[in-house]
Amino acid sequence: MKPSLRLIAVPLVLALAWLGLPVRVAQAQEAADAVRVLSFNLWHGGDAGKQPLDRTIEVIKQSQADVVGLQETGGIAPRDEPRPDRAAEIARRLGWHYFDQGGRTGIISRFEIVAPTPKKWGVKLALPSGRRIYAFNVHLAHSPYQPYQLLKIPYGDAPFVTTEAEAVQSARDSRGSQVAEMLAEVKAVAAEKLPVVLTGDFNEPSHRDWTEAAARAELCPLKVEWPSTGAVENAGFVDAYRSVHPDPVASRGLTWTPTTKPGDPKDKHDRIDFVFVGGLERPGAAVKAVRIIGESPESADVVVSPYPSDHRAVVAELQLFGDR
Repeated sequence: MKPSLRLIAVPLVLALAWLGLPVRVAQAQEAADAVRVLSFNLWHGGDAGKQPLDRTIEVIKQSQADVVGLQETGGIAPRDEPRPDRAAEIARRLGWHYFDQGGRTGIISRFEIVAPTPKKWGVKLALPSGRRIYAFNVHLAHSPYQPYQLLKIPYGDAPFVTTEAEAVQSARDSRGSQVAEMLAEVKAVAAEKLPVVLTGDFNEPSHRDWTEAAARAELCPLKVEWPSTGAVENAGFVDAYRSVHPDPVASRGLTWTPTTKPGDPKDKHDRIDFVFVGGLERPGAAVKAVRIIGESPESADVVVSPYPSDHRAVVAELQLFGDR
């Protein structure tokens, strides 16, 4: 499938200038240095939640995001008909730019999309200040799902596992090749020395969550050094949520799932949706804030009700350039 690069935004600054209205370029440049990045699994384009698409758009609006990595962008269609591309519709209604990554993932942004990476894992964005960043987005394989394997919760035909080593190997077998291919594209653009953000539904928890302390608190059955998040961090990324909320017992940041109750014996609530950032070694660069968006104040920092997805969303406010 050829990448679809859809430029939908209206050049407002040029319009204002043509009308003779003041354009605060300095303010635009300053604002561009603070970038809000959202990761959001739509749940079959928002259709599965049986809510109008307005509710999905409201999540994006409430996040105040500039860049959004979307997963499950295809809506529900009758048998033998193509899935409608809800991400394209969302971008059109917001007046944003859109890149279709294929495989029902996509990136939308209020910033101009300059070009995709060769295998479509990411795009280069042009900020209003003229600076550039890269945004990558992933939806990793959903099955086998190792937390269910460990907790003996039937899911597909996956066998149960018992030990950390077995869970780690199963996770590597499930997602290792996807992670390696994505990180190869990140490495390929590293010479440009631009900030890089990575969003995604990993369908795998974080090694920073399944710790000895979390196991003692009975938040997980045992410590597991989950390999996908570990590989991303080893490639130079920082887990935005855990950089602001380092204690996995005090701040769980659960994104999976609003659709079942806490303690449901047939489920395991976890943090599997992430915003990672690379380039924080730059002077002044920082993660300023991270928030969970969901269905209730007990589960989220930003509440949208009724909530349209089976994943809570996560938004990070990032200071990517600090030398102005």
